[in-house]
Amino acid sequence: MFLNFRKTHLILGLWILLQQGVYGQDGRNLTTGSIIPDETYSDQPYIVKTNDGAWLCVLTTGSGHEGASGQHIITQRSFDQGKTWVDKREVEPADGPEASYAVLLKAPSGRVFVFYNHNTDNIRAVKADNPPYKDGLVKRVDSQGYFVFKYSDDNGKTWSPQRIRIPIRNFEIDRKNPYGGTIQYFWNVGRAFTYQGAAFVPVHKVGGFGVGFFTSSEGALLRSPDLLSVSDPTKATWNTLPDGDIGLRTPDKVGGPIAEEQNFVVLSDGSFYCVYRTIDGHPVYTYSRDGGHTWESPQYLRYDNARLVKHPRAANFAWKCENGKYLYWFHNHGGRFIREHPDRRNMAYEDRNPAWLMGGIEADSPKGKIIRWTQPEILLYDDDPLIRMSYPDLIEEKGDYYITETQKDIARIHKIDHKLLAGLWEQFDNRTRTKEGLVLDWVYQKEGLPHTLAAPTLPVFYKRDTQKLEQPGMNVPNGFTVDLVFTLNKATPNQILVDARDSQGKGWYVQITPQKTVELVMNDGRTQSSWACDEGLLTENQPHYLSIIVDGGPKVVAFVVDGLLNDGGETRQFGWGRFSPYLKSAAGASHLTVGKKLTGTISQLSIYNRALTISEAIGNYRAYKR
Repeated sequence: MFLNFRKTHLILGLWILLQQGVYGQDGRNLTTGSIIPDETYSDQPYIVKTNDGAWLCVLTTGSGHEGASGQHIITQRSFDQGKTWVDKREVEPADGPEASYAVLLKAPSGRVFVFYNHNTDNIRAVKADNPPYKDGLVKRVDSQGYFVFKYSDDNGKTWSPQRIRIPIRNFEIDRKNPYGGTIQYFWNVGRAFTYQGAAFVPVHKVGGFGVGFFTSSEGALLRSPDLLSVSDPTKATWNTLPDGDIGLRTPDKVGGPIAEEQNFVVLSDGSFYCVYRTIDGHPVYTYSRDGGHTWESPQYLRYDNARLVKHPRAANFAWKCENGKYLYWFHNHGGRFIREHPDRRNMAYEDRNPAWLMGGIEADSPKGKIIRWTQPEILLYDDDPLIRMSYPDLIEEKGDYYITETQKDIARIHKIDHKLLAGLWEQFDNRTRTKEGLVLDWVYQKEGLPHTLAAPTLPVFYKRDTQKLEQPGMNVPNGFTVDLVFTLNKATPNQILVDARDSQGKGWYVQITPQKTVELVMNDGRTQSSWACDEGLLTENQPHYLSIIVDGGPKVVAFVVDGLLNDGGETRQFGWGRFSPYLKSAAGASHLTVGKKLTGTISQLSIYNRALTISEAIGNYRAYKR
């Protein structure tokens, strides 16, 4: 009887949870990830898989904030994809000099190396090259000193007592620092890798400290031809790439002084691909065809459709997957609104939420293999727009994909939806119209406009949580999508394409704005939210295919116009917009009107009771164009 009673209540409890949507939580929400233990501060949660089947995670951590005394390196191991952790070890102690920004590399033998910054000389301040440091000194000392490594021959259970220094050749940027290069400024976030038996470890050289912390920076690559093969790692030899006196910088004449956090992948023909952050509003990429000795002229990153990729001063990582395809993490905003900002060195650190993901596939070029990049999808988000997530790593396990990230206070691991990745990698060839979630599908049949249709039921975004005593509000990660095919004779303002409002103004409508854009407006009777497509995309007397995606997880409205995800272009920093987290719903009248106050035609209206992916919206457009 007792067991049956418990079973009954367990089933009832599960039913309640399902009714609440707990098991239907949006896996893109940061809070759904598995937490990686830390000591307070948490940075760069990078992972390698060891020979005994463990995930070995390295973490820069400490009891204070980033850069504080006591910052040090720890490792820990997991055998269940990050749900639980064992074997926590201090690579460097908390009571020693700052040890920071570690990356891992596993040799074919199974030996694991951990590379990191170490303030070995325990320097407590270094000279700054400009304000805001009143006494001319920087007291944060975690980005100078020596680049060192330790190693483990037991899969990360213990680390060598000896700390081994890697010599870094001075470049021009080092000799111009306040110490003429006798003290080197640098750090690293880039993943170490191997190629043709050699080990490669990125390093980001810094020219000075001041406004924005790092005032100039460029990338280098440390190469050891024998680290992976010598029994005594102290005997390994190292050289600093690229050849010459200049590292990986921004494009000549147009680029700014910041070129940092270089991230490398090796293509199938042995070409090295490198991507990195700037304060120019765009990331930079370049290729090396000779193992890192020389590099093609750096360029701002572009999608395969030739549009520039927008990105702030944040980590942007590329990974090569086991299937030979690529993924790229970035934040999808910026452009001239960062480049031309009077405080761009600082403001460019903002807005790392949500994180977006692009897919990449290899293609041939006259110089060798290149990567073609798709349009992006939202990968992860936090409900608080000011939370900043960054410094990710990608891990594959038995066909599944996992991403780590950190908010600097909490680091987590997230399993990625297979469908999202498949959509990205198939995006270039997708010409299929999706039917999943289609609740209205109207095609113009000479009925005349305006035309009235039964309005489909739209989902709730915000509701009362009746399972809690105080019954507070709770967000529900629902969404909807409106697909329209229309032609405007004149793009005059206040034309209504679709109107689903009731007599009190509740509901949603799509209109033409004075800027000759299409705008979605949503109103629940107490809260109103709106967002419009980018300017300059609408041409009079030409049919356009428009997808308006309302995503109630990250509370984002995204426009895809004629197969192009809007990114703000030259008129705004963000092409995607947020709607109020307190908007209950866009539900309105029981009927909607198509083509009210319209000088033109609407030939198709489709509504989905979910947020389409960007890849699905592009597929819908291509299916229409076939």
